[in-house]
Amino acid sequence: MILHTVPGSPNGRRVEAVISHLGLPVELRHYDLFKGELKLPHYLALNGNAKAPTLQDGDFVLWETTAIMQYLCEQVGNTDLFPRSPRLRADITRWQCWEGLYFNAALGTLAFEAVAKAKHNMGPPDAALVAQARATLNRFAPVLDAHMNSRKYLVDERLTLADYSMATFSPYIDKVPYDFTPFRHIRSYFERMSQSEHWARAGRAAAAQPRAA
Repeated sequence: MILHTVPGSPNGRRVEAVISHLGLPVELRHYDLFKGELKLPHYLALNGNAKAPTLQDGDFVLWETTAIMQYLCEQVGNTDLFPRSPRLRADITRWQCWEGLYFNAALGTLAFEAVAKAKHNMGPPDAALVAQARATLNRFAPVLDAHMNSRKYLVDERLTLADYSMATFSPYIDKVPYDFTPFRHIRSYFERMSQSEHWARAGRAAAAQPRAA
């Protein structure tokens, strides 16, 4: 299998954490987002969205990180990260959908507007997008914080795909223009995830890759 990804990509990191957790021999092929390499014809033939990551397994090509993560677990029959129980699977998928639609959608917007743009000289943050993202977090961060009260992980008190998904933008919570101070359960949860073996390993691997200038 081949994972086409961007060094330092938060979405790529969550897939790489799952690959590490499962011990899968997956080749990583890196692309430079800021040089437009995701829009090259050979990549668009794999993923017409011009987004990363994309998984290639023989003649089967799969994009969208949640689908990739679940597929990888199915390939090795892993029932730890993605249990067979219909209720647990539904709960995991519920949180993966929720983070992608709400929490991480907003946090990712702030990370791009306030961090990535400045780093790559892409101009000032879009004030309207920042305001919208902050309003979204105002609504949904309390939901996650309340859920994590007295919990170690999101589902069934064990590390699952839901946690690797939720932690996607956790390194940015102190870098974006949003005050996470009131959400102590979120902060504690993300701190635990930062110490998780395979999440940390994927972060170190990403840091070791060359970045766009």
